[in-house]
Amino acid sequence: MIQPLKDDNARLEVRRLLPASREKVFDAWTRPDRMRQWFAPGPMSCPRVEVDLRPGGAYRIEMQEPGGATRVTHGTYREVVPNERLVFTWGWEGPDRHETLVTVELRSRGEDTELVLVHERFASAESREQHLQGWGGCLDKLAGLFGRA
Repeated sequence: MIQPLKDDNARLEVRRLLPASREKVFDAWTRPDRMRQWFAPGPMSCPRVEVDLRPGGAYRIEMQEPGGATRVTHGTYREVVPNERLVFTWGWEGPDRHETLVTVELRSRGEDTELVLVHERFASAESREQHLQGWGGCLDKLAGLFGRA
């Protein structure tokens, strides 16, 4: 059963400390060749990424399961502050057309970067939990790019 969320509970927040500069982490979030290396959780791969990195620009990310099934997410960049902040809409192609909002902030912590991801405006607790697991798997792969999973 899908449980509706109250506005104050319709968000998730994930923090990761990554052993890389903000510039390297920002590149991993914005360059399609880098995004293909980590932007799909678990055993999934990311064969196609399209990015128009500017406010109002669109992105499209194809995630593929080992058996071949694909899921596609897409959205529009609302804010792009190089090496500091990305804000973009997030939606899945298909029957679930609910649009959410993702904010990624990068903060210097010595030689490392603290990544703070806030994903909000979920329609249900089930959707929020699925995205929490998905982001965890993606961010594990991202950390692996820099030598720490």
